Amino acid sequence: MPDNEIVDGDNALFGKYELGKLLGCGAFAKVFHARDRRSGQSVAVKVLNKKKLLANPNLANNIKREISIMRRLSHPNIVKLHEVMATKAKIFFAMEFVKGGELFNKISKHGRLTEDLCVRYFQQLISAVGYCHARGVYHRDLKPENLLIDENGNLKVSDFGLSALTDQIRPDGLLHTLCGTPAYVAPEILSKKGYEGAKVDVWSCGIVLFVLAAGFLPFNDPNLMTMYKKIYKGEYKCPRWISPDLKRFISRLLDNNPQTRITIDEILKDPWFVKGGFKPIKFHDQIVPDSENQKAESESVVMVKSLNAFDLISFSSGLDLSGLLATNSVGESERFLSEKSPEKLAEEIESFARVEKLRMKKKKEEEFGFEMEGQNGKFVIGVYISRLNDLLVVVEVRRRGGDADCYKEMWNNKFKLQLLRVCDQTPNADI
Repeated sequence: MPDNEIVDGDNALFGKYELGKLLGCGAFAKVFHARDRRSGQSVAVKVLNKKKLLANPNLANNIKREISIMRRLSHPNIVKLHEVMATKAKIFFAMEFVKGGELFNKISKHGRLTEDLCVRYFQQLISAVGYCHARGVYHRDLKPENLLIDENGNLKVSDFGLSALTDQIRPDGLLHTLCGTPAYVAPEILSKKGYEGAKVDVWSCGIVLFVLAAGFLPFNDPNLMTMYKKIYKGEYKCPRWISPDLKRFISRLLDNNPQTRITIDEILKDPWFVKGGFKPIKFHDQIVPDSENQKAESESVVMVKSLNAFDLISFSSGLDLSGLLATNSVGESERFLSEKSPEKLAEEIESFARVEKLRMKKKKEEEFGFEMEGQNGKFVIGVYISRLNDLLVVVEVRRRGGDADCYKEMWNNKFKLQLLRVCDQTPNADI
């Protein structure tokens, strides 16, 4: 069970989540079924051992990346991360509970699926993957074990621990980290010359579709190097029961040449993919329905310009990822929300700096970023102002150097109070 210090007498985590049975257990984490006391809904709570994470820098980075990525994703076919909490010893993820379990178990139990069911799951998978790509997120480990099925029979993509963001792309325009599950890895990853995240995800989607329709892997061999050779050459055989249209479609997904491999946009227009009807989910930042169609289309529109709950949570200083994985976090990074413009906020903060005789230095790489040095260099404060969405602006303050006690004295006695006034509200941690 999680720490006794944060579980009350009613077995509720932080007074919010009533913990139930253990759902799964690994080397670094346990997953519990729980009930959210506020809403009554079921959630899954993942409990991670912070000490073990800190002993494994790669795993710690994966966890931080997964949280960072999941906070920006809001899609009906992606598992939702509701909240992150922490104590000195553990980190807790409160996530959407997906009752049906892994798609892998469904295949293991029933063997191959009907082609109609393959279409249904694959449409939902591509909807989620296309959404991620449009937001600069590349999963890189798509497989049936990471695809969950809810109680309504809908697919949910999970496990973004190996995902990449556009800021990881090198100057050559490619990703270079070798990752993924051997049987699902794209041939260009094996070449070790770099690869495009979107193209390797499409390849993995092709493997998933083949497994759904055939009941076995297209590339498989007890000898790993033999299997890799088959992948690199694109050598596989479709079983006789797969329809000609599906064979043709799979061949475009499992094209071993990434330059000619089918793209997400082309998938959305393919005759096999759209059979039985496909209604793409429309997002507010991509498609704005006109007044005549707005009523008819409103049910399929997801408002992504507005903040979801985790957007707010993730900007809380108490849940800053560096703080979650640190052993001595003392509140040296704080974030505030404001409805004022970045220009106005910068002007008022600069005014405060002049009054306190803090030396200002503009950060060239940041439009609204600067450092304030005080007491002849005894402390340095970094201030970064950026627009979060159409309505809200976030102000982040970090201690950049100098004496921690001098910084805390200035922060607690003057600067924090000034920022509360400037931003017209309290820090996110109190939301």
